[in-house]
Amino acid sequence: MRMTQPRMQRNNAMVCVLIIFLINVNGEISPFDDHGNHFHDQMKKLQALKSSLIRRDLASSPSPSPSFSAPAPSPQAGAVGSPRVFRVTSFGADPSGKLDSTEALEKAIAAAFEGPKEWSLMEGIINLGGAQIYLEGGIYKISQPLRLPAAGAGNLMISGGTLLASDDFPTDGYLIDLSSSSSSSSYNYEYITLKDLMLDCNYRGGGISVINSLRTSIDNCYITHFNTNGILVQQGHETYIRNSFLGQHITAGGDPGERNFSGTAINLMGNDNAVTDVIIFSAATGILVSGQANTLSGVHCYNKATGFGGTGIYLKLPNLTQTRILNCYLDYTGIVAEDPNQLTITNSFFLGDAYIALKSVNGVAKGVTIVDNMFSGSNKGIDIVQLQQSNGPFKEIDQVVVDRNNVQGMNIRATNAKESVEGNGTSWSVDFSPILLFPNLINHVQYSLSANGASFPNYALRNVSENRVVIESDVAVAARVFVTVNQAVTI
Repeated sequence: MRMTQPRMQRNNAMVCVLIIFLINVNGEISPFDDHGNHFHDQMKKLQALKSSLIRRDLASSPSPSPSFSAPAPSPQAGAVGSPRVFRVTSFGADPSGKLDSTEALEKAIAAAFEGPKEWSLMEGIINLGGAQIYLEGGIYKISQPLRLPAAGAGNLMISGGTLLASDDFPTDGYLIDLSSSSSSSSYNYEYITLKDLMLDCNYRGGGISVINSLRTSIDNCYITHFNTNGILVQQGHETYIRNSFLGQHITAGGDPGERNFSGTAINLMGNDNAVTDVIIFSAATGILVSGQANTLSGVHCYNKATGFGGTGIYLKLPNLTQTRILNCYLDYTGIVAEDPNQLTITNSFFLGDAYIALKSVNGVAKGVTIVDNMFSGSNKGIDIVQLQQSNGPFKEIDQVVVDRNNVQGMNIRATNAKESVEGNGTSWSVDFSPILLFPNLINHVQYSLSANGASFPNYALRNVSENRVVIESDVAVAARVFVTVNQAVTI
């Protein structure tokens, strides 16, 4: 044993000398270059020598103790200290989609709920520690909605596969149903994540139902063939739907059956939710909002076109809208807002004569901002913003600003406008009715008169009725009148 280390050092030194001998220093020609294949033969001999020296060293060194040992059997899923990933095939689920996997999936969900009970989120909600129900990339047929076994739990993920409704799935059910008849908490669930899923509703019922839950994430999901709602959010708050695709029929536009599209892709009946970077490619209504303080951003709606009776985004919350629509793309289907109150629509693109309709229910329009959008149409005389007043005119109008929108092939509508007219006489009239949104409503006027010649006339604003501004002077004069009006001031 004492001789092993010096011997190894001598052998390594010999190998180093041989290697140094072969190095071509400062660009000099190797002594083997003149002998053709002889060089390669020498290299093979040196490599063989080096290998033999290393083998001798290893043979003379003591053998290390084996470091590998067979893995211990995995603990039972759900046991304390075990991994909290539940693979559904381990519970008997059929990933081919041929057999009904409802019972197996319910067992996997129940096992995920058997974790430690000492940690909690909101009061009354047990922290499941990030337990994951993994679908393993399979297709699983189910005949009943998948419900969590008990309310009052959170920090759980379901991911990685496809759920397919069977032909006898209930038509009023949802493939994943986060609801509960009873709960010890003020919320049913908290921090449930549904990720990387495809949900095929088979034209029976809906995709996901989130009832009275808190901080739910629906991420990278593809939901199709629903006949009610793709996603329903009711009560609770802070459900985030992002990076997802929803459509009743799988199509990429121009579908011959578009007139028959039905259902609603996303139905928000709760507060403080966000829909971000979502594509809605077929449904009668893209997003239906009847809860407060929701944000929609980066949404592309090309569901049923307005011309066929469809709506991209419908805000059905009279006098309590509080919705922000930002950076969205309304593709041949527009926005309807009932009695809008605190509504912002900005930096969005409206294609194919898509427009914004303000619908009077009780005649209220307050705190509405529609600015910096793009509208592109087909020169059919469609107004970019329209008033639907079949239930009566708007009577309470306050802080409504429609301005700075760029328009091609449609009629611009705004609450601010400016114009100039030139003439020789004592009266100048400017008609703003083709531009101003609300009829017979001008709250503020700024005007000036630029006269030609040496005369200096007196002039005054004489009339603003029917969105027409009339300015008169005391003497005839050749002049140009400049007028700016707006409808945004409280009346």
